Amino acid sequence: SDAQREAAGAIRAGFAAGKPVLLEGVTGSGKTELYCSFACEAVAAGRDVLFLVPEIGLTRQLEDRLRKIFSSRLLTFHSHETPSRRRHVASEVRRGGGRVVLGTRSALFLPFDNLSLVVVDEEQDASYKQDSPAPRYNGRDAALMLASLHGARVLLGSATPSLESL
Repeated sequence: SDAQREAAGAIRAGFAAGKPVLLEGVTGSGKTELYCSFACEAVAAGRDVLFLVPEIGLTRQLEDRLRKIFSSRLLTFHSHETPSRRRHVASEVRRGGGRVVLGTRSALFLPFDNLSLVVVDEEQDASYKQDSPAPRYNGRDAALMLASLHGARVLLGSATPSLESL
């Protein structure tokens, strides 16, 4: 849509300035399509993408949609995966080569070496905050730091952005 094209232009401008970008839009406004568009660009360049969601339930919901786009390049990582599956995902991430990792905040600790884009969907969600057990951290803030360490771009998305992101 025209609104999505306008938003994509603003996102590119933010990325060109080297800043994290906040994409604000109501539910159903097409934010996920924009996430996927930028993820496709990264994967086509052989770079990795981390797509964070606040809860495992959202991971399952989004996985089917992303699988249609990224096929075998999509990896899912969260605490309900088996230990062998999590090891497999870590091994694939270590190899790099244009993967999309869909996961909860624990995916931040995968051994990325070729990270190009970090998407934090529903960035305002309190589920990103790990308060027990230790270590205590905010997944959104950790995502910003991870991206900074890798020189990756950050796209934060929300219908109701957090005060910190605004």
